Amino acid sequence: MSNQFQLLKEQRFRPLFLTQFLGAFNDNVFKTALITLVAFRTSQLTTIDGATMATLLPGLFILPFFLFSATAGQIADKFEKSKLIRLIKAFEILIMLFASAGFLLHNIILLSTALFMMGTHSTIFGPVKYSYLPQNLSEAELIGGNGMLEMGSFVAILLGQILGAWLAIQSSSAIMTSTCIIALAVMGYWTSRSVPHTPAGAPDLSINWNPITETLRNLSFIWRHQSLWLAVIGISWFWFVGATLLAQFPNFAKTTLLGDESVFILLLSIFSLGIGVGSLLCEKLSKHKVELGLVMLGGIGLTLFSADIYVTSSSIHAALAPATTTRSYSDFFGSFSHLHLLADVLLIGLFGGFYIVPLYAFIQSNTTKSHQSRVIAGNNIMNALFMVVSAALSLWIFSLGFDVPQLFLITAMLSALVMMYLCVRQPEYYKAFVKWVKGAFLNLD
Repeated sequence: MSNQFQLLKEQRFRPLFLTQFLGAFNDNVFKTALITLVAFRTSQLTTIDGATMATLLPGLFILPFFLFSATAGQIADKFEKSKLIRLIKAFEILIMLFASAGFLLHNIILLSTALFMMGTHSTIFGPVKYSYLPQNLSEAELIGGNGMLEMGSFVAILLGQILGAWLAIQSSSAIMTSTCIIALAVMGYWTSRSVPHTPAGAPDLSINWNPITETLRNLSFIWRHQSLWLAVIGISWFWFVGATLLAQFPNFAKTTLLGDESVFILLLSIFSLGIGVGSLLCEKLSKHKVELGLVMLGGIGLTLFSADIYVTSSSIHAALAPATTTRSYSDFFGSFSHLHLLADVLLIGLFGGFYIVPLYAFIQSNTTKSHQSRVIAGNNIMNALFMVVSAALSLWIFSLGFDVPQLFLITAMLSALVMMYLCVRQPEYYKAFVKWVKGAFLNLD
């Protein structure tokens, strides 16, 4: 098999992979259980209506990325990373104790606090995780290592969402969910204890605790290095597209496809599978090097198949519109049009993997050791900003009378503009794509 799977046998990678997997798994079990509880049992928690809470809660998770990313990047550069990872995972156990108390007491304040704390946990862990890789992997292993992490993350997200939704509807959901999230947090801490010693990138760094000035300093540093800035914009656009799709999949499944919850889970599963497979294929397609040509290939795929979802889903809805019965996931395997739609979702995920993995590897391999974590932190700030813009744009588009398939079409058109922007600002993306195509399909260099 590909060298990336061999990394799972390596002490320098396996503990981080398992720690990241368990963290993402636990994060999504907790968030999904909370959101499901809010959606279906709002009266048990608060007098605020469920729709308002469903809007507010994701904002609580994203807020720490704006508040603490700049500080988190400095901390990750200044201190030894294995110790930081253990402290972060110990913090996760504390968070899950808060969350468990919230579930058992039906206390929305405790649950909201835990959600904010989990956002803080992710904010701190991100820069440590991504700056750990280039210190422990060779440049030839970066694509494979990032691909494995992305694959693991999306599989964990999928499994966490399925388990979280299932736990939330059980008669003893509070006890079961509390036990599960605490156990996963403890397991994450246990795996983190095996992460090898990784020296600080900038041990003499003097931390600026002002998040505003440090954020501006971070973004200014990235802006001065235009290749890094464009890579950050590219990554943030992926999270814009991902946030748009994942936020709309439930409504898309219900209103456009006339499906039940199983249809939503099917769409989510297919998308996550695509991301995982695409991420794993990057190493083979790139021949163990940071290949910017894959970024353009991924961007083209994101654009084309996002647009095709509009065409396919619109025709499906038109055919089903007179129907009054809700359809399950099994109904999606009986016609070509439904399989066509699932293929679109799969391919969006697949090409998304091609798109995102080389960009992360590019940032890691083109940033000085002393600034790696702070650049990742700056990237996280931009990711959060783009996700907020995604939500705001979606609300605005819906206010104009457009539906979900039309939103996907607009997103596809915007993706095309972003790809053109990257090529104009840095022609290397286009040149690398042409060279990769010649090498891959025409056997030319």
